[in-house]
Amino acid sequence: MADTGVSRRQSIRFLLLYALASAGGAIAYVPFLTIWLPARMSGLAGAADVQSLGYVTFFGAVAASVGGIVFGWLSDRTQSRRPWVAAGLLLTIGLLIAMPLAQDVATLVGLIVAWQLALNMILGPLAAWAGDCVPDDQKGLLGGLLAFSPALGAWSGALVTLPGLVSANDRLVLIAALVAAAVLPVLLFGRPRAFPELSAPASAVAGDRAVRPTGPAVRMWLARLLVQIAEAALFAYLYFWFRSIDPDMHDNEKARIFSLALTLAVPIALTAGRWADRHDRPFRPLVFAAGISAVGMVGMALSATPDLAKASYLVFGIATTVFLSLHTGQTLRILPRPEHRARDLGIFNLTNTVPSLIMPWLTISLVPGFGFDALFLLLAALTSVAVLLLATMPQRPRFA
Repeated sequence: MADTGVSRRQSIRFLLLYALASAGGAIAYVPFLTIWLPARMSGLAGAADVQSLGYVTFFGAVAASVGGIVFGWLSDRTQSRRPWVAAGLLLTIGLLIAMPLAQDVATLVGLIVAWQLALNMILGPLAAWAGDCVPDDQKGLLGGLLAFSPALGAWSGALVTLPGLVSANDRLVLIAALVAAAVLPVLLFGRPRAFPELSAPASAVAGDRAVRPTGPAVRMWLARLLVQIAEAALFAYLYFWFRSIDPDMHDNEKARIFSLALTLAVPIALTAGRWADRHDRPFRPLVFAAGISAVGMVGMALSATPDLAKASYLVFGIATTVFLSLHTGQTLRILPRPEHRARDLGIFNLTNTVPSLIMPWLTISLVPGFGFDALFLLLAALTSVAVLLLATMPQRPRFA
């Protein structure tokens, strides 16, 4: 009986390799989009750098959305994930290394769009691969391990900017090498145990109505969208908010607070994910994490001193990272059609790109007239709606 029990769980070795590969995505885009790209855009566009960066952000988000859905669908059709991940890795590395060749904004935008498509050739099939071979009673652990992704993304940004390590253009070569080091191990050495039942098509007996997106899937999508709007706003405007509360705050301190939140989230997400698995309460940690995130934003809005504001941001940053990591793992539980898992995940992951289109309008509407405090209170209210959506959801949704 013990052997049978072990065989029904995915190997820890594969889960670790998978989490490392998933972190490869963050390593690819965090230092590239936050460090190299703005500097390069300033060199090419001059005074129009902010506007040009906005075009890159918009078209890149569209390409990422399309790529996630299309390459996810293709990996569903071919019933194979590994070849798509490998092809995406080769293209991503090649395009990263080619970026310095762009001598004008239009060429750079074209390369960014192609790079976003290639990156999502990795990320779309890779996300579905976990759904193919990680059983429900390990999805909490999977979500906890995925918390390493944003942390490793931040750490990689710190590494590639170490003074004297590499030149500005050679940073892309180092980023490409780090991405390869993260993704290749699961392609070369990942041998997951098979779980055929996880990929079995939805029963035809159930009919179309039973396999359409139902209440739990819609609630999970909306909850992530609402939390992601808050996360996107803080990611984009964190620098300016820190400057508004403490004009003397050094850039290094800003980076350290940001990295500290992502790092502290890792053990918390792992603990919460394991708890969810052991107690069969997959969505309970999501409720608490979203609630704490809302409390953090209220604290940021109402804090009377810079130290309290920074502490409130840490609460928000940790809770939001825990939420997004665990949510990714548990999303695999509620998708109703395994045969279209990667395509549906691509649609689900629109919650990662749509906030980038919504968030600027919220910020422009509120911050100039009412300050960041009003923005944070609105974001806290939106996150509270996510809490209600998840708190009233069945703990064990079924689609059969």
